[in-house]
Amino acid sequence: MAIVISGKEVSAKVRADVKKECDELKAKGIAPGLAVIIVGDDPASRVYVNNKKKACADVGFVSEEYALPAETTQEELMALIDKLNSRPEINGILCQLPLPKHLDEKAVINAISPIKDVDAFHPSNVGRIMIGDYHFLPCTPAGVMELIHYAGIDVSGKSCVVIGRSNIVGKPMAMLLMHENGTVTVCHTKTKNTAELCRSADIIIASVGRPKFLTADMVKEGAVVIDVGINRDENGKLCGDVDYEPVAAKASYITPVPGGVGPMTIAMLMKNTLMAAKIQNGLA
Repeated sequence: MAIVISGKEVSAKVRADVKKECDELKAKGIAPGLAVIIVGDDPASRVYVNNKKKACADVGFVSEEYALPAETTQEELMALIDKLNSRPEINGILCQLPLPKHLDEKAVINAISPIKDVDAFHPSNVGRIMIGDYHFLPCTPAGVMELIHYAGIDVSGKSCVVIGRSNIVGKPMAMLLMHENGTVTVCHTKTKNTAELCRSADIIIASVGRPKFLTADMVKEGAVVIDVGINRDENGKLCGDVDYEPVAAKASYITPVPGGVGPMTIAMLMKNTLMAAKIQNGLA
């Protein structure tokens, strides 16, 4: 039976470390600040934003929320980002995605100053991740790596399969595993032999957004399985991309849903915001 890697446990440790460093910065007169922009009233986005505000309060950051109506224009949103870019006490800027259809997400991401881009979505930060010379990492893949390290799993020389190729998780995830000398295969909707590739993998990262997609027959005995998915099953119960119980019986390590990768994403956002504050104040 697999050892369960608890995201609650690891995220609490990350947040405690961030709080300690935040207190040290405050003693020097620096209070890390995060601005969160939410456009419209998407319920999932609202939950995420509330969780981010609570995390800021827990670690001692100043947080500002900008809740804009759904009909906000591109010009209004860009003007707000421009204003936040120029405020020295705001170290991180996060625009909650997805945005309403009439707004250009790409233009919004590009408008955030790379040094305040605590989501690490700006093209210059993406490029830095590619070459392994980065300030920030996208929060979810960074959280996955934190869980892997915490469990003492060595990626070097391992066969790794990432299921999903999104810009937010799949692609940067593959890059981070490669930086640690993993041999990485990325599976996606056009991959013809996903099950076969998974069966030969030492480490599987499931990030496909389909309930219980990864079944026990796709996992070899002793594999490490990290579940990034958050879905609802046929009974409306929260579940991941992994068919948990049968896979846990074969895996060596597994992350649960909820309580696995989810808490790590916000913890790593706090870590990125702390790093941004240190960089902007010449301390990193």
